[in-house]
Amino acid sequence: MNFVNFLTPNSIFCLSVDIPEAISMADRVIVLSNRPAKVKYEHKIELTLDVKRTPLTSREAPEFREYFNMIWKELDIHV
Repeated sequence: MNFVNFLTPNSIFCLSVDIPEAISMADRVIVLSNRPAKVKYEHKIELTLDVKRTPLTSREAPEFREYFNMIWKELDIHV
């Protein structure tokens, strides 16, 4: 699957290896497989906030930790 397929006229593509940054700044997080990279999972980020969403306030949302744990497990990083 090509990344261009995901883009719309109002899209911004940002490659990040920082899970908290991706969750706090994106509307969608796409997890890729190992090489050759293919789309493994796609998460629509929906955070419940009482204030305007910013990268800092996003980290206070109750769903933030759930997204982080889910994405971390999907990366299949064995430490």
